[in-house]
Amino acid sequence: MPSPVVHAEIRSADPDATRAFFGALFGWTFPEGAIPGYTYVDTGVPNALPAGIGPVQGGNQLVTFFVGVEDIDAAIAEATRMGGSVVQPPQRVPGVSFALIADPAGQVVGLAQQG
Repeated sequence: MPSPVVHAEIRSADPDATRAFFGALFGWTFPEGAIPGYTYVDTGVPNALPAGIGPVQGGNQLVTFFVGVEDIDAAIAEATRMGGSVVQPPQRVPGVSFALIADPAGQVVGLAQQG
């Protein structure tokens, strides 16, 4: 299965201020998301990469992207086998499971499994 980049995200200690800044800078608007305090980013460009801005979900502030995987648990197992680590274990919300992993140098990337 291909592993495309499917989502980008900013996790902020002050998501309202982050939205205000980037909304004013780029003209973005922010429809509500599925998690309280989380919004999607509407760039005004049809078919743009989906993105969101929300609160820190454990850990530190973060800007990252998510890679679509067929089996999130298998991808996490392979990442840890290769020397990576789990930053955020899988979270399951309606329609998607997501997690954060890091490579051995600490670069954080998200994983997303549909369904």
